Order: sequence, then structure tokens, then C-alpha cells
Amino acid sequence: MNNMSNYKPKRTRRKNKNHYFTSVHEDAIVKYANTECIKERTKLYIEYIQPAFNELVDKITYTYKFTTLPNIDSLREECKIWLTTILDKYDPNKGSKAFSYFSVITKNWFIHKVKKNSQQSKREVPLDEITKQLESISVSVQHKYINEREKREFWNLLLEQVSVWESAEAQNKSVMSNDSRVVKAIKELLETPDNVEILNKKAIYLYMRELTGLNTKQIATSLKKIRVKYYCFKKDWNDGKI
Repeated sequence: MNNMSNYKPKRTRRKNKNHYFTSVHEDAIVKYANTECIKERTKLYIEYIQPAFNELVDKITYTYKFTTLPNIDSLREECKIWLTTILDKYDPNKGSKAFSYFSVITKNWFIHKVKKNSQQSKREVPLDEITKQLESISVSVQHKYINEREKREFWNLLLEQVSVWESAEAQNKSVMSNDSRVVKAIKELLETPDNVEILNKKAIYLYMRELTGLNTKQIATSLKKIRVKYYCFKKDWNDGKI
């Protein structure tokens, strides 16, 4: 019989996720935005913000295939410096997380560089090469951590915005209007998406009819108005304003 006292089970090595932009870095950027003290800002930047920005730029560069740009190493450093110049523009009171805000504007910065490079090299580079370069960005597989985090923050902020719309409708009308009913139904859909088993247009309309007591035409009329607000919200999100 083997001596089991000497048996040591093999340890399973856990994969460490590189969460380089944590709540610690979020808090550091918020503190930076809320103070005018140069000494405190310098300390926050050196210890927390600069390392997070360095990782953010590098990961976005590789995730979205911006490595196809000429002089990419110089552009990466240029972008990191540029981020320091817009730190003051970040307003935590608008509800947007620092990670989402700086991720969006960093991607937009590099996309602008791609477009500028394409325009400058049209006469020198074949059209199929330019097309291939742009396609590599649009169809590239997004980094799972960045993608999931941005998506989660987008839907959380949208739900908050819908709550604002709901409150505004309630204050402006003494009797619940069709728009109020539809906004309330949208909020419930966002809070409990698992209640809708089939996510298609007809299923959504049927479910909203049950929630609101309105017919399809009434719901469609209200949705046109709400869609305008949603487009404004999404534009602000894409521009990094929220």
C-alpha cells in the first residue's frame, strides 16, 4: 500500500487577467479632476494614471490592428502624451467611467490617423492596400475584456438615461401619457431582458403591448420620439461626452 501521507495534489495554475485599468486607477483620475493642487496631481499621474494610459494605448493599438500604421511606435508615444493634455476635459459628474471615456477617444484618435495616412498616400499606395488596411480595423476581433466592459457600461448608462426620461415625463404630465407608458416599458425591458425569450421586432412589440396596454401604432408613434433621444445619447457616448 502506498504511503498517501507523502502525496501532494497538483496545483492548478490560475490564469491571471491583466486588469490594468482598475477601480484604483478610476479613483485616481477622479481625484485628479477634482483637485487643483499641482503636487497632488503630479503624484496621482506618476503613480496611477500614466501606467494605466500606457497600457490602454498599447492594448488598443494591438486590439484594433493599428500596428499597420507607419511609425506606429512614435504614434503610440504621441497619443500617450496627448492623453495627458486632455485629462482636464474629463468630467466624472457626467456619469461616464474614465476607462470608457479614454478608450473611446483613444480609438478615435488612431482612426483619424489611419484616415489621414490613407489620404496622404493615395497616389503612392494601391487602392486595394488602403482598403485592406481599413478593413483590418473594422473586422478585427475586439479584446474581450475591453469589449465586455464597454458594453456593460453603455447599457448601465442607457438605463440611467431612460430613468431620467421617465422622471421628466412624470413631472410634465399629471396623467400618464402614451410616451410615459412606452418609456416605462423600455426601462422594464432593460432591467429584465431575460423575460423576452425571442429578441426580434415582433416579440418586442407584443411584449410592450402587454406592458403598456397600447396598440402597435401608438407604441410606434412614441418610439419615434424616444428614438431621437436615444440617437443623441449614443452620439454623446461615441464622442466620449458621457
